[in-house]
Amino acid sequence: MTTKERWLAALKLEPVDRLPFWPKLDAAYPRAQEPPFREMGNGALHAWIGADPHDWTGPCIKELRRHTSVQSISDHNLRITTFNAPGGSARLVLRFDEASQSAHPIEFPAKSLEDIKLLTAFHEDCSVELDPDALEEAREQAGRIGQSAIIGVGIGISPLMDWVQYLAGIENAHVLLADHRGEVEALFDVMHRLLVRKAEIICETTPADMVYMIENTSTTLISPQQFRRYCLRHIGEYARTAQRAGRPMVLHMCGKLKRLLSDLATLPVAAFEAFTSPTVGDTTLLDGRIGCADKCLIGGTNAALWIRPANTIIAQIERDLAPLPHHRGIVLTSAGVMPPLCQPETIRQVCDWVKSHPVRN
Repeated sequence: MTTKERWLAALKLEPVDRLPFWPKLDAAYPRAQEPPFREMGNGALHAWIGADPHDWTGPCIKELRRHTSVQSISDHNLRITTFNAPGGSARLVLRFDEASQSAHPIEFPAKSLEDIKLLTAFHEDCSVELDPDALEEAREQAGRIGQSAIIGVGIGISPLMDWVQYLAGIENAHVLLADHRGEVEALFDVMHRLLVRKAEIICETTPADMVYMIENTSTTLISPQQFRRYCLRHIGEYARTAQRAGRPMVLHMCGKLKRLLSDLATLPVAAFEAFTSPTVGDTTLLDGRIGCADKCLIGGTNAALWIRPANTIIAQIERDLAPLPHHRGIVLTSAGVMPPLCQPETIRQVCDWVKSHPVRN
């Protein structure tokens, strides 16, 4: 099987020639390694390891506005995005961290009832349409990747998780939702309608193999009751849109999910990605297979495990695979991004073991 064929079979819970293995290397990983790995890109690192990589293409949409605008500027390590609507503005500030090569919010746009109303007007003014130039670029990119990797494309983040992560912040998100539930839910409704339209366009046109909702779901951020009230019905509609277009949908959910498994089982999605084992997460592969028998599980390990020696990592993976009724619908990955403390030689040793491990189809 090619890498793409192996991934696609796993997504459909079909037999594979061997278990797919994807160490999730981000921009921070090679920078933390010794030469020659420091100078290698992640594509070359995946090839050296012998892994089954996952690549991305951009969404083929553009946003149009009549009465509102959005402006982003960079100032040293800060990225400041200003949302302008009639009567005012609000801003999101992200700080770039050199070591992790990632940006994290340090100021959120929703601080008051007035901000909620402004953000509602901002989203309500937005319309979405196909971007032919972006679509052509995505097609060219997919052609270059070919069979060497599976390709995903992001649709967005469901309203509650976007609210918690980027619009209000964890603490204030819950306070504002409690104090101004009607207004926040009105904002969610507008955000949801916009995401449905994005899903329709992307699912109809993308050359990607699968579509993603980048949820980052965890019961450390929201309660199961909140997931059922908001995320479940919203994600369900995006998933049904993808299903009608014949696109497998993947939910990126990198947190603690055990209390959500019975709800997740009802969604018409193909897979959960970043399915994280204890102690970083709280779901083993067996938990996932029992609770969501028809879903592909992409993950199965955790970052704390990957800072151990290769024989320890292998022994734990072997223990986690052993009780499964079969190995269909399993893609072994680092779940979250690979910790830079894990050396490439360790990943390669684990990869060699995964390739030789018997598959029970």
